[in-house]
Amino acid sequence: MKNTASKRVALVTGANRGIGMEVCRQLAQQNYQVILSSRDEKKGKKAVEMLLQGFSNIDYHQLDISQTQSVETLKEWILTTYGRLDVLINNAAINYDTWQQPLNANLEECKQTVDVNLFGAWRMCQAFIPLMQQNDYGRVVNVSSGSGMLSGMGSETPAYGISKAALNVLTIKLAKELKNSGILINSVCPGWVKTDMGGQHAPRSVEEGAQSILWAATLADDGPSGGFFRDGIKLAW
Repeated sequence: MKNTASKRVALVTGANRGIGMEVCRQLAQQNYQVILSSRDEKKGKKAVEMLLQGFSNIDYHQLDISQTQSVETLKEWILTTYGRLDVLINNAAINYDTWQQPLNANLEECKQTVDVNLFGAWRMCQAFIPLMQQNDYGRVVNVSSGSGMLSGMGSETPAYGISKAALNVLTIKLAKELKNSGILINSVCPGWVKTDMGGQHAPRSVEEGAQSILWAATLADDGPSGGFFRDGIKLAW
């Protein structure tokens, strides 16, 4: 087992590119022991190789959050390698379905989207929050989206928007269950960011989007829980 007594251990899902990879970089910069995970092992290892040019405190493990066995395999590896987990960032998500409307949406595609964006994060929480409870400390960040805000919601991106609105509800329910446990869980909207999903016309940089997530991942013990935030400001969603 690695000696990480001087570092918090943080796991980031869907981190082989974009915001997830940048979150890993910023956490490593703040002396966290980072576990970068991705569904595509080749792309994930390539991302770690790039980050290791500047940092030594980053590991890799393959993860498909839609598969319970994959989640359990990662959990056992983390227990064997580190003995604990302090921070979970549920960043992995799919299918910003701009081509769909509710009436013409492919429901099988929608089911797959919800399974990854909602139930994938839920699987991760069920697997890893109990490890946090053992140490009375944890930070969980569910990376959400303005597409999941009930206020101002349009008809576009039905699968993605519904999955993110549901993720915000999961955040609230988990926060209620974990009250006074030392574990803080919040949803974060990184904003419209220049990523493969956000596109090059987005006004925010990857670094700016990641900073919102980092804020929630590094909250003080008296920080908020159960909220939906962007840039550290609570959103009325």
